[in-house]
Amino acid sequence: MPTLALTINGRTHEVEDVPADMPLLWVLRDRLGLVGTRGGGGIALGGACPVHGAGSPLRAGAVPARARAGQPITTIEGLASADGSLHALQQAWIDHDVAQCGYCQTGQLMSAAALLARNPDPSDAEIDSAMAGNICRCGTYVRIRRAIHAAAKAGAAANTNTTATGAAS
Repeated sequence: MPTLALTINGRTHEVEDVPADMPLLWVLRDRLGLVGTRGGGGIALGGACPVHGAGSPLRAGAVPARARAGQPITTIEGLASADGSLHALQQAWIDHDVAQCGYCQTGQLMSAAALLARNPDPSDAEIDSAMAGNICRCGTYVRIRRAIHAAAKAGAAANTNTTATGAAS
């Protein structure tokens, strides 16, 4: 199998021996050690596995890694600024005590970041629609919505790292 080149968080990674059907999630976690993106039931229905592909959320558990070759990918590890400053959403998550068990939070954050990148001041209905595919077994949906509104007020779209290049800003 040929080497696969993936651009993740602004860095190109060469990954060897990637089967044609291997999900991006497995390459991220098992081959590259980027374990922030989580898997759920193996069929990408729970919403724990979103990453960004050119600013749009995509389910890393359902997308073959080879399908993303040559295209920018941003993971939760790339959401914060290069200097380590938290993204406004990450800070809002802390400020509003969103996480309980924490399992779904990376997917929630990545979906919320994509929402704010395309809509810097979403309504409750727009948030609910954008976040509908992200299941939180702990039921923190009200806190998630509050945190997204707080991040919007703090200007999260201005510091989002989900640009078309995929490079962390």
